Amino acid sequence: MSMQVRNSSAMGRARHEGHDQHHGQAGRNGHDGHDGDKLYEHAPCGLLLADTDGLLLRANGTACGWLGFAPSELAGIVRIQDLMTAGARLFHYTHCMPVLEGRGSVAELQIDLRHRDGTRLPMLVNIVRRREGGRLRDQWALFMATERQSYERELRHARKLAEEALEARRDAERQLRDLNDALCAADRRKDEFLATLSHELRNPLAPLRSALEVMRRTPAAEGPNARLLGVFDRQLHHLTHLVDDLMEVSRITQDKMELRREAVDLAALARAAVCDTAGLMEQAQHSLELALPEQPVTVDADPTRINQVLVNLLTNAAKYTPPGGRIGLSLMVEEDRGTGAHAVLAVSDNGIGLPPHALGTVFDMFSQLEPALKRARGGLGIGLSLARGIVELHGGSIAADSEGEGRGSRFTVRLPLAQDAARARAQAAAPAWPAPARILVVDDNADAADMLLMALEQFGCEVRTANSAGAALALVQEFAPEVALLDIGLPDLNGYELAQRLRALDAGRGMRLIAATGWGQEKDRQRAFDAGFDHHLTKPIDFERLRSVLAAPRP
Repeated sequence: MSMQVRNSSAMGRARHEGHDQHHGQAGRNGHDGHDGDKLYEHAPCGLLLADTDGLLLRANGTACGWLGFAPSELAGIVRIQDLMTAGARLFHYTHCMPVLEGRGSVAELQIDLRHRDGTRLPMLVNIVRRREGGRLRDQWALFMATERQSYERELRHARKLAEEALEARRDAERQLRDLNDALCAADRRKDEFLATLSHELRNPLAPLRSALEVMRRTPAAEGPNARLLGVFDRQLHHLTHLVDDLMEVSRITQDKMELRREAVDLAALARAAVCDTAGLMEQAQHSLELALPEQPVTVDADPTRINQVLVNLLTNAAKYTPPGGRIGLSLMVEEDRGTGAHAVLAVSDNGIGLPPHALGTVFDMFSQLEPALKRARGGLGIGLSLARGIVELHGGSIAADSEGEGRGSRFTVRLPLAQDAARARAQAAAPAWPAPARILVVDDNADAADMLLMALEQFGCEVRTANSAGAALALVQEFAPEVALLDIGLPDLNGYELAQRLRALDAGRGMRLIAATGWGQEKDRQRAFDAGFDHHLTKPIDFERLRSVLAAPRP
């Protein structure tokens, strides 16, 4: 009985203390407490007031709703520990209570409470211990952690997906690196192959160039044969530059083509391009109408590259115009105060024309109006793209116009005119050949050596040949040449080693050494200079270049 009385007294005191505390706080807020009651009762968290032993003094409506009790069933009756699971109760006694007594607060403590029906309620708890009215009271704030756990599960899932995506990305990057390494290796092999191919193609071109130089200085070069030799000369130059392009294919695609610029007459280049495409025009029975000025139109340009552009435009016009069509080639000079004077060269035709959508893409790499297999006259689709790159490297522009399919096309090239100094260089007389010299030609290709000997002898030079490094070293002692043209790929020693051997001889210290080789990359030139060569010329030998080398003072 006494136990029941004490319980009743405790319950009454708890209810009275909670009631007094609530109304005292409302009074301090300066109003009747009605709004405070609503805020307290319906707060978005559970609010509990307990003594230091855990006996509940008050619970708001939110906490009662979550726990499944009426307020009258909790205040003064239930201790907070009675609402905990066994594990939570143990954790409360061993961890929470010591911290609360020592520090006066516990933040973000996660414990499990039980609903009236036994359901487990995960809670996130904040507890603050304060002294009120001479007594210590614990204020509890409860937050349902169900959504938090769901959110954490989603976060863990998202993190797992992110980690999987990151690993997949790393795998993709590893694969890309492996692929890039493979492509780099393939690119290196391609460059090595092109360098070797270029070298092998230059070897047969060398004797052809020397033979042409010999023929041009014989009586047979006069009369009707002059035109044939001119065609031979131009086409040999084109083939030589095409071989050079094999070395620079990556530079072409990256707009890094090297130009060999000089002051040239664009009208003369246009006439040469007409000669180069005459056979194609005749075969297609086209009529070619020319409108070229008699006076020179001088531009500062690489003649071979500009000729390549003109031949490409004329060839395209012939290919894409039905038999018996009309092709036009015109050249004029335009004056503009803003941009200066320009040479304007246009190639027009009455062929298949260009649809409007193709005008913006016709200069793109591999662009074709139809697949190559559907049109026998189709090519690789790189000609116009290369033409645009060449023209733009010269500071000019190229444009395409057409009134539509079946109504012909017009391609217009604009190039800036050369300055007066360039015109003066163009009109200057070619330098004379240097004084006759004793020249040693070393090449394991007997035809190349013999043709070069014949060409040099026509210029008054005394020439000897050797087909190996050993023969050259023996010949130097008795011949004492002033100049030696050395091939690099010799059967016994390579040309670099031979140059070093010659430099070690008394007779070779003052000798002018010229590398004459099919290897023409920058690293090959540098290696030649490191070995003691004064000059590096690629095969086939350009005799104008050789003349300037022989006439120039030794570096």
